Amino acid sequence: MKTNVIARYGLTHLIIIALGLFMIYPVVWMILSSFKTNNAIFSDPGLIPTTLTFENYVTGWKGYAGTSFGTFFANSLVICMIAIVGNLISCSMAAYAFARLKFSGRRFWFAMMMITLMLPGHVTLVPRYILFNTFGWVGSFLPIIVPKFLATDAFFVFLLVQFMRSLPKEIEEAAIVDGCSKVGVYLRIILPLAVPALVTTALFTFLWTWDDFFNHLLYLTRPEIFTVSRALRTFVGDAGAVSNWGGALAMATISIIPAFILFFSLQKYFVQGIATTGIKG
Repeated sequence: MKTNVIARYGLTHLIIIALGLFMIYPVVWMILSSFKTNNAIFSDPGLIPTTLTFENYVTGWKGYAGTSFGTFFANSLVICMIAIVGNLISCSMAAYAFARLKFSGRRFWFAMMMITLMLPGHVTLVPRYILFNTFGWVGSFLPIIVPKFLATDAFFVFLLVQFMRSLPKEIEEAAIVDGCSKVGVYLRIILPLAVPALVTTALFTFLWTWDDFFNHLLYLTRPEIFTVSRALRTFVGDAGAVSNWGGALAMATISIIPAFILFFSLQKYFVQGIATTGIKG
């Protein structure tokens, strides 16, 4: 029996390790290929480059249309930071209302919000573009950051609602007895206790905004406001055009560093936030 258990666990770990290596291979290939010459990236079948070159990082950092990649990084960081602030404020307020406050139509509006989770983003693509174009926002950061202050990310609202519902109501009731208002309960009781869920929201917001390509391609039309994901597209030419794959891989390698740093530095809160949401329906 003991031998069977060891064999089963050993086989399970081997499968997990194999899947892990299979999933991480594209990232490893991207990093190592960024040190190859542009011609050797696809012609050299080996994973390890025969000759190391840092030229891809030099040419890639020069950017596009006179704008360096440092500007693209700064644009991405600005958008991500504003998006995080917007989601933390608006989604936590909406979640507190759904989780703790009693108002007419609460169940109906919560159901409507949940329905939007099943609505593909491409369904609202044309109406959103017409709306933002009417406002004169196309060609700026506004179409990307303004919706974050309107609690449009229903997933984060749902995540925070589930977390807040798991918090004991006795703490809130004791604060109200002591004279604390609903706003005071939200600021002094709910938010400090919901830090793991808020960190999870901030982390996901950063990753999804940093990696977003379609919206950035649609609304960012000038090189000086390009983000990292939008700028990487400029290295790959259209059919018949010359593509700087070396520069693209080099800048893509650099672009994953902020996400890795943020994820591993907040991993403890991220796991806690995911594990403690959904405890109470």
